Amino acid sequence: METTAKYKPNVEIASDPESLAQRSVELFVADAQKAIKANDAFYVAISGGHTPKRFFELLGEVPQASSLPWDKIQMFWVDERYVGADSQWSNYKLAADTFLTKVAIPEQNIHRIPTEYDDFKAAASRYERTIREVFGLDENQRPEFDLIMLGMGAEGHTGSLFPNSYARFDTEDLACVVYVLDEKLNRITSTHPVLCTASHLAILVSGPEKAGILKEVLTSEPDEVRYPIHALWPILNKVTWLVDKEAAKAL
Repeated sequence: METTAKYKPNVEIASDPESLAQRSVELFVADAQKAIKANDAFYVAISGGHTPKRFFELLGEVPQASSLPWDKIQMFWVDERYVGADSQWSNYKLAADTFLTKVAIPEQNIHRIPTEYDDFKAAASRYERTIREVFGLDENQRPEFDLIMLGMGAEGHTGSLFPNSYARFDTEDLACVVYVLDEKLNRITSTHPVLCTASHLAILVSGPEKAGILKEVLTSEPDEVRYPIHALWPILNKVTWLVDKEAAKAL
């Protein structure tokens, strides 16, 4: 595997999706314990989608995860579809249904992206204000998440930073609106400077349909316009790729 980036991708290959989910939990627990020991708090942002569902379920089932001091965990979302919190397409609802109701996290520690505003920009601004308030940030500071859990789409997007989307070029805001022209839903996403400021990022990639794009992303010249996930290449040393064997078969 070759890359022209300054750092080489740190790729861990799991034998199957269940092993991938278990490894994701181990990473989450280790980062939580480390952050809580150091700063008495763990700031984490998660994504949605099919791949992390089993990981979320295990967070609510596995003793080492469910027994974490959840009152010290501040839970955020990387991105969200602009739907109601009870919609089947909601990233928040996926987390609520799988683990949030099974762990002892206080409601005030759950910071979902608000989607009840008529004005998308007002919702993005509200979420940015929440981030600033919880982290205690000044106007020009960025949050340093202890861990951000990401996925990767079939065309090389991460979060809701899609190819040819303005959101990819927004370096001023912490959160911004993603307007989608086709049948897909509009979204709000964390901007790439927020991702790049995190202490640690994990990218979960699963399934044979991701094998081609994973190889392309990991071996091609960084091109952030074509593959927005390449925005992470300057900080690849902080990124752990958690990949199952099917997704890794072309590497």
